[in-house]
Amino acid sequence: MNSQCRVIPGYRLSVSYTLLVMAALIVIPLGAVILKSSSLTWDQFVAVVWTKRTRSAYMVTFGASFAAAVVDTVLGLLVAWVLVRYEFFGKRFFDSLIDLPFALPTAVAGLVYSSLFVENGWYGQYLVPLGVKGAYSRLGIVLVLTFIGLPFVVRSVQPVLESLDADVEEAASSLGASRWQVFWKILLPALRPALVTGFALTFARGIGEYGSIVFISNNKMFDTEIAPMIIVSKLDEFREADAASVAVVLLAASFLMLAVINGLERWSRRHEA
Repeated sequence: MNSQCRVIPGYRLSVSYTLLVMAALIVIPLGAVILKSSSLTWDQFVAVVWTKRTRSAYMVTFGASFAAAVVDTVLGLLVAWVLVRYEFFGKRFFDSLIDLPFALPTAVAGLVYSSLFVENGWYGQYLVPLGVKGAYSRLGIVLVLTFIGLPFVVRSVQPVLESLDADVEEAASSLGASRWQVFWKILLPALRPALVTGFALTFARGIGEYGSIVFISNNKMFDTEIAPMIIVSKLDEFREADAASVAVVLLAASFLMLAVINGLERWSRRHEA
C-alpha cells in the first residue's frame, strides 16, 4: 500500500481547515474577551477582579470544583472498574447512564438536586434534621458539580482498564501480593495518566459551570455566590468590560491548571519509563 495515500484530503488543505475552525470557534472568541477587558486600565482591572466579593466567589468556585473533582476521581475509578471487570444484569443500561450528564441540560440537574435536598425533599426530610443542608449551600454546589463531572473520569479510565491484562494481576496475586499491593504497584501507575486527565477535565468543567449551580445555590454574597454569577450580574448591568475582566481571570486560572496537569502527566510518563 502506498504510504503517501491519505483518507483525508492533503496536508495543506486539512491543516488550513483545522486552523480556520480553531480560530473561528476558540481563538477569536477568547481574543474578543481579552480585548474587551483591555479597555480598562490596570488599576481599573485590579479594582474589578480583586474585590472582597470576587475573592469570595473565586474561593467558592475553585474550592467546590476541586472538591467535586476529587470525589469524581474516586467514584469514577470505582464505577469504571465495575463496568469493565464485572458482568451483571443491566450493565449496558447503567453504562449508558454515565453519559446522561452530557445530554441533560445542566439547569435540569440543578432543579432536581435542589428539590431533592430542600427541607421537605426526598433526601432533605432526613438530612436537614441531622444538620446536613444539601440545598442552597456549598455542599449542594459540590453535589451538582460531582454529578456533571463524573462522566469525564469514567470515560477517561474505562479504555485504560479495558487494555490492562488481568493475567498480570493474577500473576502478582499468585506470587503473594495483596490486593492493595496489586492496586498500588500495578494498576495505579497504569491508571494515573487517565485519572489525572479525568480530574483536570472535571475541575475545568466545574470552574465554568453556571446553569446547575444557580438553582441549587441561593447566590448569597460571601457565601454561595460563584464567579460566573458575578459575570452574569455585570452583564445585566451593561458593564461588559468588567464582566470580561472576571472572565479573563477564570480563563487564566483554567489555562494555568491545564498547564500544571499536562506537566504532571509528562512527568508521570517519564517516571514510568
